Amino acid sequence: MSYRDMAVSVSDLNKYIKDKFTNDENLSQILVKGEISNFKNHYTGHMYFTLKDENSLIKCVCFKTYADKLTFMPKDGMKVIVLGSVSVFERDGIYQIYVKMMEEDGQGDLYTKYKELKDKLEKEGLFSEEHKKKIPLMPKIIGVLTSQTGSVIRDIINVSTRRNPNVYIRLLPVPVQGERSSRKNCRRNRTYERKELSRCNNFGTWRRFFRRFMAF
Repeated sequence: MSYRDMAVSVSDLNKYIKDKFTNDENLSQILVKGEISNFKNHYTGHMYFTLKDENSLIKCVCFKTYADKLTFMPKDGMKVIVLGSVSVFERDGIYQIYVKMMEEDGQGDLYTKYKELKDKLEKEGLFSEEHKKKIPLMPKIIGVLTSQTGSVIRDIINVSTRRNPNVYIRLLPVPVQGERSSRKNCRRNRTYERKELSRCNNFGTWRRFFRRFMAF
């Protein structure tokens, strides 16, 4: 076989590389922090920008579906934390972050409130070992408290069933944000425990996004 017969097309190469990215769990849901540059709010509603630090940069795109859910307007020079997946745009042969969520970086007032509450509960001894229950190694039923319409529940189902095909996921829809969400979540968690509907419960939201985390 000659080297000409061994050669692959550019399209085949880019497709092969994209498949490698797609099959990498570490790239399917990743948090990245950096500074926004070259921001463009396209007329279609999509957002295109570059995320950089002092040593490197990566292109990002936030499609309209997710851009409409942002609570602020990104701009150049803003430091942010983004959550999304890394994949290859086959046509141009470039890899980029497909952003699903974005939050301004920095602790701020919300983090301060979270830290104060955590310290208060810790002083009360609520995080002591005697209050902790052992998590089953391979639970048959996992209760999930999260939004029934978000992508979080799909990710939990995909990962859980891939690692334990025999597990049963029982969803109890709860609000993941809002002033009264924490009380509702407590009541519904107690319902799960009182009726023994699952062996262990999973509160589902995006990690490190404190506005979502505060509901739990």
